[in-house]
Amino acid sequence: MTEQSITDFGFEKVPVKEKARRVADVFTSVASEYDLMNDVMSFGVHRLWKRKTVDFCAIRRNYHVLDLAGGTGDIASLIHERLGDDGRVTLCDINTDMLKQARDRFINKGKIKRVDYVQASAETLPFEDNSFDCITLAFGLRNMTDKDAALRSMYQKLKYGSQLVILEFSKVVIPVFSKIYNEYSLKLIPRFGKVIANDVSSYQYLVESIRMHPNQEVLATMMKQAGFEKVQYYNLTGGVVAIHRGYKI
Repeated sequence: MTEQSITDFGFEKVPVKEKARRVADVFTSVASEYDLMNDVMSFGVHRLWKRKTVDFCAIRRNYHVLDLAGGTGDIASLIHERLGDDGRVTLCDINTDMLKQARDRFINKGKIKRVDYVQASAETLPFEDNSFDCITLAFGLRNMTDKDAALRSMYQKLKYGSQLVILEFSKVVIPVFSKIYNEYSLKLIPRFGKVIANDVSSYQYLVESIRMHPNQEVLATMMKQAGFEKVQYYNLTGGVVAIHRGYKI
């Protein structure tokens, strides 16, 4: 098996064609308890990270925003709050079960207008080029098989002058905190998965995928190579997560 035909699935090496299926299995397994587990794993701080991400988008009321790997709709819901009657948010995810959770959430909150749901891969987005005023991507890039292809696809779908905003786990930059965080995430999060979601393996993968994800500088370089300009990143909680953004100019 050549290097080109294998990729990372957590710490495991798997065939490229197999990763998407295995990631889909993970998110199908965790969909029903996904929101609760996010609150438990981050002690609720993920909500602040996501709100900060949407703040970076500087959304205007008439924007059409694409929320990629939108999951159960946290980011899309925050975006929806800032749109007017002429604005829209398209929530896109590759996983049917996650999209269903998002749709049910929006229906329960009465947010049924100005929302579209699309099941698609970020690597081959099924939209016209130059379509969106902003693209958001929260905690999804590390699960993609071909991150470079996904970034190029996002670049194509953005309007000129618009930005991509990525929220993703990253490299902790405070040495003492890094040791504590590593112990917590590698040992305790899978245990939480077992107790709350009855699923150790999925959360073991999610933790391992964080370790395999490119650090802040590498991701910034990848964005530039995909065509983005004025690329910057901002560490949150000591680098546990980082917000990257770049413009299509």
